[in-house]
Amino acid sequence: MPRQRHAAAPVCDPASAPADTRPAVRVPRLWRLLPTPTGTPFTFSYGAVLAVTSVIAALADPGLVYALYQNSSTDVAHLVRTPVLVLLASALWSAGGVLSPYALAFVLVLTALERRIGGARAACVFLAGHVLATLATEVPVGLAVLFGHLPGTSLHRLDYGISFGVAASTGALAGLLGPWLRWPVLALTTGLLLNDLIAFEDPMTNWGHLIALTIGVAGWPLVRRWRQAP
Repeated sequence: MPRQRHAAAPVCDPASAPADTRPAVRVPRLWRLLPTPTGTPFTFSYGAVLAVTSVIAALADPGLVYALYQNSSTDVAHLVRTPVLVLLASALWSAGGVLSPYALAFVLVLTALERRIGGARAACVFLAGHVLATLATEVPVGLAVLFGHLPGTSLHRLDYGISFGVAASTGALAGLLGPWLRWPVLALTTGLLLNDLIAFEDPMTNWGHLIALTIGVAGWPLVRRWRQAP
């Protein structure tokens, strides 16, 4: 295969070339904090889906939006009938839209996690937190209704969103950070979640966030092996 021809480089006398005395400017690579189609395809694609559903939630008729939320809810009644469908559908919505704290945390945390362990493994961490924390909070509700400790209306509690997956991903990411950053991130996240729990506005969901964070922390040995794998 013939080589491409290159233009002959001009000969330059180093002694006659003017010295560049300007200091080198280092531009911080802040773009690595954000998802890209090639660098973090899972986070980028999932984030695009969440952006679309957030626009739908903001612009569509409120009655239609509520019906979509209700049909995507991972309450006990839906989990008994169509568990796989609602577990997937509930993760298509971000409570509060694309500017909510959990949506912003999704972008930053999942981007950092995917860059370290890959898209498929980051998806597994997110899904594990979403599914296991959902079951850990909804199964006790079903048992409490069964034994008469809660009313039957608790079986239809509205529950959707990405917060459990984000909490688990945050816990997993902390295990891949250096100690100087790992413990402050973990302490800050735990403090925020405990503050929400103390407020007692939605204790079931708040307990789910702490459970999901614990799931992520419990996965440190696994995600560290994933990072070391070629």
